[in-house]
Amino acid sequence: MIESSSPPPSRPFGPNDRVAAIWHLLWSLGVAVLLGATAFGLLTSDRLVQAGLATGLIPGLTGLALWRPRAPPFRLILAGLWFAAATVAVALAGGLAGPLATWTFAPLLAGLIIGGARERALAATGSVVAVAVGLAIAVSSSPPGQPLLSGLAALLLVGSAGWSLLVAVARNEADAASEHALRRRLEQILQAQPLLSLRIDDQGRLLSAFGRGQAGVDLADLTGEGIFGAAEARDRLPLRAAIDLAVTEGEARARFVPLRAMDRLFEAALRRLPDGTVLAVLRDVSDQQAREAALDAARQEAETLHQGKTRFLANMSHELRTPLNAVIGFSDMMRQRMFGPLPDRYLEYANLIHEAGEHLLDLINDVLDMSKIEAERFDLARQRFDARDPVSAAMRLIRLQAHDKGVDLHGGFPVDPVLVEADKRALKQMALNLLSNAVKFTPRHGSVTLSMRIDGSILEISVADTGVGLSPADLERIGRPYEQAGGSDQRRQGTGLGLSLVRSMAELHGGTLAIESRLGEGSDFTLRLPIVDTSARPTAEVVPFPGTAGADPA
Repeated sequence: MIESSSPPPSRPFGPNDRVAAIWHLLWSLGVAVLLGATAFGLLTSDRLVQAGLATGLIPGLTGLALWRPRAPPFRLILAGLWFAAATVAVALAGGLAGPLATWTFAPLLAGLIIGGARERALAATGSVVAVAVGLAIAVSSSPPGQPLLSGLAALLLVGSAGWSLLVAVARNEADAASEHALRRRLEQILQAQPLLSLRIDDQGRLLSAFGRGQAGVDLADLTGEGIFGAAEARDRLPLRAAIDLAVTEGEARARFVPLRAMDRLFEAALRRLPDGTVLAVLRDVSDQQAREAALDAARQEAETLHQGKTRFLANMSHELRTPLNAVIGFSDMMRQRMFGPLPDRYLEYANLIHEAGEHLLDLINDVLDMSKIEAERFDLARQRFDARDPVSAAMRLIRLQAHDKGVDLHGGFPVDPVLVEADKRALKQMALNLLSNAVKFTPRHGSVTLSMRIDGSILEISVADTGVGLSPADLERIGRPYEQAGGSDQRRQGTGLGLSLVRSMAELHGGTLAIESRLGEGSDFTLRLPIVDTSARPTAEVVPFPGTAGADPA
């Protein structure tokens, strides 16, 4: 079903048989010319040399049969003929001292052109034997010494040349075999992959295919119209554009409905290959698209519900605060005995009602502020004022809570006014939330320190405590709505909106909230707000908050 890009050759290594046949033809023609020249007296020779030349025709003419495919034994027989013919020819022509001495190389060359390890070994042996026979004849028919030296030199030359050539060819064949094996393994891996990989040209025509067929894609369609044959008609133009993009940019993706399965959806991942062709990997993404659609629908539903909740809370501000203010107001009148004395038990109840009402009002205010921010209905009332005023007011409000818990409260402010352009209530709320959070997580005899400094147009407010600190896991969560840290006692004291309100209000002012903390060593929360009026340049001197542990700065 899957077309392979390179079918395995019938013989994995060795030269082409027709090339070998042409070589034998040229050899035979050359020998025939020499025979004709000696027969007509153009070249001087005796009958033994002519017999040697005739012997050399035998393997040459036999090798012409390689023009047609032959069984492997034929090449081995042909190498044996070269072995015998060269030995006989050299012997008839007078050995190494005769005119055919160079024919000792003929078997070696023939073996290389015929191919095959056994054939080359037999032919190379024929060259060595021909040299040995020629050397023996030359020594026996000539004065000793002169032919022996030339014969041994020829034997050394043939032996070394043959060895070198055989080693070189063997290495080339080994490399070729290794490369072929690697290619086959890669093809097998590609064939076994679960996806369908196509190699196409820049026009989308199919060159090769690997992998498993996909439901809805028939390779018969691909062989006719290329990759476009797999796509429904309306998706072929986008697929064409994706191929052009992959050719120019290197890669592209396109989704299409398959022609034979219009209820499915496929994605083609396209990448340009070094040879200019394009690799296209087809993948069925129908299930993935269904999951993406379900997730998108769930996300939209969640956003709709979230926006509905946010709008509800933001619009319920008046309805929630009005009765609660009445509860707080009437309980306060009862605490102050404005209409006469109350029994001690009723007075205790009135105090509890007032405290619970104020706590509930604080929680509702936090929830409503966060809902307004999430609904993008929180408008900053920017005005020009001294930033020390709302921050010091926040310290005054938190001082009683710090005193009751046994926590020392410290503060430092610039000497000169710090003129800013910001929302005064929001700045006070941010400072109050940071101080309240620090006091809540600081044990008795600990300390909380607020410092204010100016860096160009940046107002920096830092609140540091010696409390329980935050773990790395808490640091990742803290600052998100409704996320709380610490033990159960601390978690019961709030909604987890304090720090998220600080962060959100800081971002509305274009600022940031940075948190540094180590478990068991305390925390440092730093607000950086770009709200300072740079036309007024406050001094760098910082004065402490009056009364380190109890005095009121008012």
